[in-house]
Amino acid sequence: MRLVHLDLKGAAPRVSYLEQVFPLLSQLGANGVLIEYEDMFPFKGELEILRSPYAYSEEDIEQIQQLAEQHKLEVVPLVQTFGHVEFILKHEKYQHLREVERFPNSFNPHAPDTLALLKSILSQVIEKHRRSTWIHIGADEVFHLGEGMDSKNWMSRHKGDVGTMYLKHIKEVLGFLTAQFWGLRVLMWDDMLRKIGVGALRVAQVAGACPAAVQFLTKYVESGFEAVWFASAFKGTTGPAQAWTPLSSHLKNHLSWLKVMQAVPRLAPLRLQGVVLTGWQRYDHYSVLCELLPVSIPSLAICLQTLVNGGFTEEAKRKVLDVLGLESVQLEQSTCEGRGAFPGVEIYHMVEQVNGHLKESILKALEEESAIKGWFSPYHRKRQFGNPRNMESFGSKVLKLHEDWESFVRELRAQLERIYFPDTVEEWMEENVDPYLDQLRDLVRDYR
Repeated sequence: MRLVHLDLKGAAPRVSYLEQVFPLLSQLGANGVLIEYEDMFPFKGELEILRSPYAYSEEDIEQIQQLAEQHKLEVVPLVQTFGHVEFILKHEKYQHLREVERFPNSFNPHAPDTLALLKSILSQVIEKHRRSTWIHIGADEVFHLGEGMDSKNWMSRHKGDVGTMYLKHIKEVLGFLTAQFWGLRVLMWDDMLRKIGVGALRVAQVAGACPAAVQFLTKYVESGFEAVWFASAFKGTTGPAQAWTPLSSHLKNHLSWLKVMQAVPRLAPLRLQGVVLTGWQRYDHYSVLCELLPVSIPSLAICLQTLVNGGFTEEAKRKVLDVLGLESVQLEQSTCEGRGAFPGVEIYHMVEQVNGHLKESILKALEEESAIKGWFSPYHRKRQFGNPRNMESFGSKVLKLHEDWESFVRELRAQLERIYFPDTVEEWMEENVDPYLDQLRDLVRDYR
């Protein structure tokens, strides 16, 4: 299985955009999507507080699944069950369930309400994904586990450690899922398991319930795991505020995973069940947005085709260019030549302009223009005086630059609004455009 991860912790696309993207995924060799809803799920009743104001409706969730089915994509919902639960624990209503009171990252596994809350969250999500045969329970990066008072008490009473405590909670979650939803298979991330010894893993018997996604293969074979998944990345791993996807580093990531895949047959009875191509949209609920989905489609295409062809072969490259409507790809420069014909290509080109020219062209005008430095300094602007003769020498140039960027940004905003909800458009503009354009806007205002 080759699942493409849709991380909806930020910049969740409108369903109309997914309608264009799903056929592309399937053309490029994906056969499933891993959907991390977070606050985009239409939680009901007690849980309604968790919904974003722009959350998908129940009809949207149904439509997403129909679209996936149409394009032969398996849908695997992802529900975080231990760490990365800021979207839950930021609410006052659930604050008492934090492992450490100050931090909203992780659940306290000893609070009786924790499991009860998780059961109702999981039930609502699974209820709306009746066609899905898999669920992913997250369980990565459980920061501060073992630092809360309840955990310290538990460890001293049971002579246990953080690892056994972690496994105890995971086992409770798995127990609920296997009892309640017969036949549903479970995935989880493995970074917390890497720190746990074979003995503890065997005793906990989590291996029977879920395959691992791991590098530490021999350890997992000894612990009783029969199947593994790997997790690569096509975007969202090269910096929390990254706006442009570096193609060659993501390609290298996939080439490394191909080497690991070739080693799996030597580890029989272990078998490789699937790969998740992760595409993180935020590092956590509170961080800024990293690369938007349309910006990373060339990277996704390259990575998928690399997995399908066992390398970035000539055939893989041809397919990428054909499907995306491009003339060539420059891996080292992370650029693509040609107009392109993939969903969101306009945004791809416009973000390239913002990323490559906006800051540079504005700073160049403001920093290198000696008439601005000499006759229109912050001192002049604050006191509102200057010599018109010298001001006119840079005026028309600055006004034109300002008008050009403003009209460009209006068009970019319009394109973003077609794909994204208003909160995403605002956030992306405020993070990536305003810090530079505002300097120019202020100068033009003072000049006028």
